Amino acid sequence: MSRPDATRAADWTGEAHTAPAARTAPACTGPADTPPAGTIRVLVADDEPMIRAGVRAVLATDPGIEVVAEAADGHEAVELVRAHRPHVAVLDVRMPRANGIDAAAEIRRTLPATGVVMLTTFGEDDYILRALSSGAAGFLIKSGEPEELVAGVRAVAEGAAYLSPKVAARVVAHLASTGAGALAGRRDAARERVAGLTPREREVLSYLGGGLSNGQIARRLHLVEGTVKAHVSSVLARLGVDNRAAAAVVAHEAGILPPPPPPQEQR
Repeated sequence: MSRPDATRAADWTGEAHTAPAARTAPACTGPADTPPAGTIRVLVADDEPMIRAGVRAVLATDPGIEVVAEAADGHEAVELVRAHRPHVAVLDVRMPRANGIDAAAEIRRTLPATGVVMLTTFGEDDYILRALSSGAAGFLIKSGEPEELVAGVRAVAEGAAYLSPKVAARVVAHLASTGAGALAGRRDAARERVAGLTPREREVLSYLGGGLSNGQIARRLHLVEGTVKAHVSSVLARLGVDNRAAAAVVAHEAGILPPPPPPQEQR
């Protein structure tokens, strides 16, 4: 388990903190959206060296993913994202000096091309909810299957949201348990919001709930990707949410599930 996060706010513009060189690869000066040969560049941040090593080992099983830097706290993570410009930052929720949620918010504010995946443990539902508002696009349980980590990093790198099934279920359950009648209330509220969508937007929302990227949705619906992007923007605006992960939660609350993948995509 990670140590409790630091209580003081991160001073992102204050005194610079030098990152240990042994944990970093040579800095990348190019933009985050131009990976060499399609390689997904990843930063891993966790205050426990063993967890970082485990995450790196899992990601190394995919030849298209490269871990370019590691950080031991949220402040260092932000500094290394600025230096390396990774496509995805994998952040532990609880870290010293600055927690993962504060780091995610700063990364999304200053380097929006870098997607954020949060690593959580059971019992941290309140952190997951706070991470939603910070702009994180991926949520994974540390005790989940290794394939989920790879899938989550790939999905976020492609601009999609990724909620592992366990995380999605716990978020919805937590939101529904905030008071008497809350479950029915949230379901009704979500369904009311979804009722304002067109049939096509509702269909797109179902795929957002499944964590699909714009390209994947386009292939499923036989549309061009630009059309899907326009539909996604409309869905977010109509639902009043800021990102795809929040839209996915609304989809789960409203009971909207994506249809099963076509036979050629099933394993």
